[in-house]
Amino acid sequence: MSGGAVRIATRGSPLARWQAEHAARLLRRAATAAGMEVDAELVVVETTADRRLDIPIPEMGGKGVFVKEVQAALLDGRADVAVHSAKDLPSTTPDGLVLAAVPQRADPRDALVGHTLASLPPGAVVASGSLRRRAQLAALRPDLVFEGLRGNIATRLEKVPPGGAIVMAVAAIVRLGIDLAGIDHEILSPSVMVPQVGQGALAIECRSDDPSLRELLGAVEHVASRTAVDAERAFLAELGGDCGLPAGAHATVDDRTGTITLEGVLAAPDGTTVLRHVAAGTDAVAVGRAVARHLLHEEGGAALLPG
Repeated sequence: MSGGAVRIATRGSPLARWQAEHAARLLRRAATAAGMEVDAELVVVETTADRRLDIPIPEMGGKGVFVKEVQAALLDGRADVAVHSAKDLPSTTPDGLVLAAVPQRADPRDALVGHTLASLPPGAVVASGSLRRRAQLAALRPDLVFEGLRGNIATRLEKVPPGGAIVMAVAAIVRLGIDLAGIDHEILSPSVMVPQVGQGALAIECRSDDPSLRELLGAVEHVASRTAVDAERAFLAELGGDCGLPAGAHATVDDRTGTITLEGVLAAPDGTTVLRHVAAGTDAVAVGRAVARHLLHEEGGAALLPG
């Protein structure tokens, strides 16, 4: 950061821009509270994953395909800060960068749009590009048929299959002000569908050698949200970073005791095996890793891993 200007790298989708602008507002507010004045400008990075909507995300390399080129803008000096959906981040941060802040998390749940789960007719088509979502729905409704889904949020809403549904993150719907009145939909409890690691949270990165910016970003951190995200990312790291299998985790933090409760899921892609485990404790990383280890070694999840 130099001259009071902060350049914020982001993808160019409407949701990514909203998230970056939200981060900019938080930064300005934190700077004002510290008696500083900060200007923020967006540096829009067009990623290969955004251009190639014809290729399913797992075929492009899975987790990380939306963030690597945005992180490159930080590393080569085109930007000072990068704002990501936390669910897009791999479990490890590249050398030279630091996950400096996680602001207050939005709703982490998924929503079924077009029908409720109970009202979907037998053999209905559900569109989703997420293996995690497909596997958990297939376990609940083996009759469902799945197809891929890519594109921005507005485009996805136009692709609800006749008589079927799509699956979307509740946070994306809320952030873009999408009105689902008049559209059959159901917000799925984490007890029904465990969310993606970091879903609903923003992750703000900066270079590790920028102490003044790291200090400013620390003022936009939401401690409980960061704790939950740290636990979920530890779960993912213990599985192997991006194991290529349907996996998710949902952590909550008790405001009174500080106890972290995390439920993790690991599944076969077709939903014939869905393993879940819950653990609690006061160390976010330990809780996340313990749940993953239990699924891998006590529930037989290691047999699901490729290779």
